[in-house]
Amino acid sequence: MSTSSAISIPDGFILHTENTSSILVETGEAFLNPVQEFNRDLSVACIRVWSEELNESKELKWRQTREKKYKKSEASIPRKKIKAYSGESSDTPIPQEVTPSEEANSSSDAGPKMAYNPYKVVILEALSATGLRAIRYAKEIPLVKHVIANDLSTAAVETMKRNVEINNLGESSITDELNRPQNFIPAKVWVNQGDACTLMYTHREEKKRVDVVDLDPYGTAAPFIDAAVQSVNDGGLLCVTCTDLAVLATTNNPEKCFSNYGGIPLKAEYCHEAALRLVLHAISTSASRYGRYIEPILSLSIDFYVRVFVKVNSAPIEVKKALAKTSTYYVCTSCQSSFQQPLGKMIERVHEASGSTNLIFKTQAGPSVPQVCTECESPLHLAGPMWSGPLHKSEFVGKVLEHLDGHLEQYGTGARMKGMLTVAKEELDVPFYFTPAKVAGIFHCQTPSLDDVASALLNAGHKISRSHACPGSLKTTAGHREIHDIFRSWIKQNPVRIENIKEGSPARRLLSKELRTEANFTRHPGSVTASGKVKLLRYQDNPRNWGPAKKAVMKSSKRKREDDTDETISSAS
Repeated sequence: MSTSSAISIPDGFILHTENTSSILVETGEAFLNPVQEFNRDLSVACIRVWSEELNESKELKWRQTREKKYKKSEASIPRKKIKAYSGESSDTPIPQEVTPSEEANSSSDAGPKMAYNPYKVVILEALSATGLRAIRYAKEIPLVKHVIANDLSTAAVETMKRNVEINNLGESSITDELNRPQNFIPAKVWVNQGDACTLMYTHREEKKRVDVVDLDPYGTAAPFIDAAVQSVNDGGLLCVTCTDLAVLATTNNPEKCFSNYGGIPLKAEYCHEAALRLVLHAISTSASRYGRYIEPILSLSIDFYVRVFVKVNSAPIEVKKALAKTSTYYVCTSCQSSFQQPLGKMIERVHEASGSTNLIFKTQAGPSVPQVCTECESPLHLAGPMWSGPLHKSEFVGKVLEHLDGHLEQYGTGARMKGMLTVAKEELDVPFYFTPAKVAGIFHCQTPSLDDVASALLNAGHKISRSHACPGSLKTTAGHREIHDIFRSWIKQNPVRIENIKEGSPARRLLSKELRTEANFTRHPGSVTASGKVKLLRYQDNPRNWGPAKKAVMKSSKRKREDDTDETISSAS
């Protein structure tokens, strides 16, 4: 492993070190965004844990296959009887039946045994830029066979080759005392120059598929998703980053969001969770076209981007289930209440004679709400369709947390990773969150504490959790009417000046509704979740140079334009 002290830094370059990897970057080069270290740390940890899971499952299948073959061979071998001599006394034990396989097994301990070779994964990073992410994958994930690092830019490819070389991940060979090559060692990082989609389409055949595809573009990943879902193995992992939250998390460009992700965004405080669901919807619909389905294992809204990790598999029945995991939402323009409208429903019917379960898929009746909000009578806007299934797989997130506990020092952003993953592991599988401050603003009242609102919900029999996407947020199984009743109960204890609220306004209409259930604000022991009982860096302040970096410019194109200009000047003179 190369160290930063052993690397010579040419003029005009700077050395950037991240964990075990060091890369040379030209001064002023726009390919590297240091703020994305959290993204890279998270990706290393998730792919490492996933690869260990995959290896365990393949080892189990290997052992089961060997056991079946052994039993089959044992059944096909004729049994030989060894009879006792007739002259022996009856006290002499009669030898039992012995088979050749038992004879072989009795002496098998002395001979060599077949050992399972760990399965090593192939990772394809379609948009690699400096190669830092690919280099970290190759160095920090033990079960990596090799990483394919691709970029279209000539300058980026030159940078990657240089950085792969200084990290000793290129081709090499072991020589003897006379400097003769004895053993060839293939490259751990394969550098490729070409179009990302073209490269992924060359891996769409089943035998050529890779185990992990990582998409981390500047802006949207939408143009690459179709190729990505076809190039990853069954059970493989697709890692996708989208930084175009100006499209995904606002209603400024609904036409752009629809063209990229096949859905309309929403305008509410939970817009970042909706952004995650829109991206998952785009991946799910792309995979469904090819008889494949997705299983999100971790979906996070981080700083200025979203990052999702999904497993991709092939199964016709699971593809059909995607219909019941897709919904549109009616969102109130004033109180931000949301009303779900699934696109379809799945009905389970048990066959009486055989006991087998049959799945029947039908269209969903609608609309689920009248033309105006049932809470404040304001207009409703339509959002979606978007993914309405689970965002995370808590078992997987738990394994990543276990990995972090033993390797926290290996990640520069380990404290934040632990905090965010702990919150994600606890999240309820319900769409969208709310913050007491926002609801209090709608009611024009004092803001109750997070514990007060959480206790009132728990005392009423509802479940609660925090959301990783927003500080001070809550997810709950309660409906909007129950949440609003809690605030009406709070206002009874902390009155508002009704004369200052305009007649006919949404706040006035909310306050005029009759309180159905009195809230109990007695402190509930479950109001402080597991993540709240320990001091965790769950939400981080914006770091220095926060935000997406400036888009990289291909140097080859710039040189070409300069050459064209020189030719024009020469011809003019």
